[in-house]
This record gives sequence, structure tokens and C-alpha cells, in this order.
Amino acid sequence: MNLSTAHIKDKNFRKLSQKVVAEMKRLSIPGVAIGVWHKGREHSDGFGITSIENPLPVTSDTLFQVGSISKTFTGTLIMQLAEQGKVNLDAPVRTYIKDLKLSNKAVEKQVTVRHLLTHAGGWVGDYFNDFGNGDDALAKMVKDIEHLPQVMPLGKIWSYNNTGFNIASRLIEVVTGKPYEQAAQEMLLDPLGLKMSFFFPSDLLITYRFAMGHYNENKKTFVSRPWAIGRAGNGVGGVVSTVKDLLSYARFHMGSGNRIIKRKSLETMRVPQISAGGRGQMGITWFINKSGPLTRYSHGGATNGQQAMFVFIPEKDFALTLLTNNDNGGVLNNNLVSLALEVYFGIKPTLPKPIKVIANELKEYVGSYRIGTEAFDLKLKNGELIFQHIPPRRLSHAR
Repeated sequence: MNLSTAHIKDKNFRKLSQKVVAEMKRLSIPGVAIGVWHKGREHSDGFGITSIENPLPVTSDTLFQVGSISKTFTGTLIMQLAEQGKVNLDAPVRTYIKDLKLSNKAVEKQVTVRHLLTHAGGWVGDYFNDFGNGDDALAKMVKDIEHLPQVMPLGKIWSYNNTGFNIASRLIEVVTGKPYEQAAQEMLLDPLGLKMSFFFPSDLLITYRFAMGHYNENKKTFVSRPWAIGRAGNGVGGVVSTVKDLLSYARFHMGSGNRIIKRKSLETMRVPQISAGGRGQMGITWFINKSGPLTRYSHGGATNGQQAMFVFIPEKDFALTLLTNNDNGGVLNNNLVSLALEVYFGIKPTLPKPIKVIANELKEYVGSYRIGTEAFDLKLKNGELIFQHIPPRRLSHAR
């Protein structure tokens, strides 16, 4: 297992890599790949192993599932179609998917493409089902979404909505007349030279080194199964890629030498659309946050036992990509983003100030909560409200 950072010459990248190794040990994460682009220079490396059962060294060319970073690929494809005049972001989705059905008939008629790309649909969004690997998998999934209840008014409140991107992916199929994966390959992956980015069930990816997901239980680490998320979810969280390819994708979004979409269209994706509460502002698929004087754009990703992070700061020509193969990778990713901001830009994280509330006022929040596949308890202990997440059944998902 390679956990040495002695070979890394760049001092800033070495600091990040040392933190990666320390967090891997602390959180029992088998493997991590990291990539940084800054002012025209690229640094990338891999640490640990691909799988505890069939271990191979992780390198910067190792394939990982990137989870919901895939949503930005879907958003970029739709922006291309919008630029070509084939899609209007503010047109009702039924303009393109004539047979779209939702549980709320008013929403069914009014939901727009923009609502899909900004998590503003308002129905239960965490729904995952496997409709096989045929070209009709996505169409079947979209028909099944009709049964999901509407829980918030359309366009009023941001709430993470995976199924909105199932619909957005299906819209791409309808408009282009091609399966989602083919459209993505021809419109995005091939033109950008992303030769190490794939969609399952393509068997090309298994000819390369790829990571398995893991989870920890009772101080032991296990391989997560199943590996694939199902073809219907490819536009939601199905991209399989490397940190190197993701850095190329980041440079594209920062406007580096692309000819497939205008810079203005990419910048439009970074305009705030709706507040995402504690997660910042929501652009068209991008989360937007302020870090001191800087504005960063990001998206994370989680599949079954794999956690990813993608961050870029155009004004500083900076991008960071992190790919991990353990559920605990989300903690590592967040800590590395904070460290990167401090190391490269001198921006130290600011901790939120606690709000003092008497215990009697907190009692009204105590209880069990559930929406879709998400569930948690709020308990009162020693005068403090304690959040306890309840893990869902071990199904593939993309967040």
C-alpha cells in the first residue's frame, strides 16, 4: 500500500497529500486519488488500494465512481442544447417529454427544465430503482417517477432532487434521439478528450484499474455491493472517471480552449438561481459558496461506498478533485477542501457560531423524520439537540 508522500516536490500539493494519508488512516479509507490544477500546473497522485479483497495500488489513473458530479455533465449537455436553440430552460418539461406524468397534475404541466437543474421540483427526490441495462431503462424510470409524492411547492424551496435529473437525462434522449450515454459521449466526452470517463454497462472500464466501494462496521471494513448504480441513473450519478479527466473537465468549465459551447453558457451555469440553505446558492447544477473574497463552485458525489468532490475557482485558475472508496470519504473531502483554501489562498475556515436555546424550546424538534430514503432522529441530550442519521437499506445512490 503506497502511503508515502516523500516523492512529491510541490510543497502545497505535498501538504494536501499528507493530510490525505492521515485522514485515510484515521477514517479507515482504503484508497484515495487527488488532483489539483493551479495556474497552469497539474498535480495528481493516488494512495492506498482499490479494494481490500483484490488490492491494487491506487494511482491518478485509477477509475472511481464520481456520483452526483455526473449531474453537472447532464446540465452541461442541456446547456449545449439550449445554445443550439433545441431546449428552452424556462419551457415546461412536457414541451419535450410529451408523456411526462407526475403525482401533482399542476406541477406536471408547470415544471420547467430550470426546475430540474436546480433541485426545485418539490417532489420526493431520493428514489432509486433498477430498470435493467437496456436503452429503455431511463424511459421506464421516468414513468415510475409519477408515483412520488409532491412534498413542497414547485420552485419555492430548494431540496436535493435526484429524480429531477432522471427526467433531465430523459429529456436529452428525447431531444437528441439518442441514448443518454451516446449523447454524452458524442457531445461532451469525445470533444473534450475525456478518454478515461465511462458509463456502466460499458465494459471498457473493466479493462482499466478501478476502485471498489467500502463501508465500515464494528471497526471493520467491508466491500460495498452492488457496484453499479443501474443504467437509469447514469445522468444522475453514473460517470466513472479519474482525477486527471476531472481536472480536464474543470479546465473546460473555467473556459480553457473549448469549442463545443460558448463561455457565456458556462458562466450562466454559475449564476445563483435559488438558495440551497446551508449548502450555499444553487446555480445550474453547481453549488456556489463564498470562501473569504473568493467564489467557489463545486459538486460532491456519493455512490455505494465511494465519495467524490469536485471544486473549482475560475478567478484563481484553481481546481481540486478528490475520489475515495469508502463511505467515510465525505469527511476527508470536506477537510481537504478547507485545507486547500488555507494552503493555496490563506483562507482559514470559520466555524459557525452556536445558537443558545433553552432545552424546553428544543423539545418541539425532538422526533423521527423521514422523507424518501432519508431518515434521521433528533434527540435531546444534556440540553443539546443531537442529530442521528438512520442509514437506508444498502442501495446504490447518488448525492
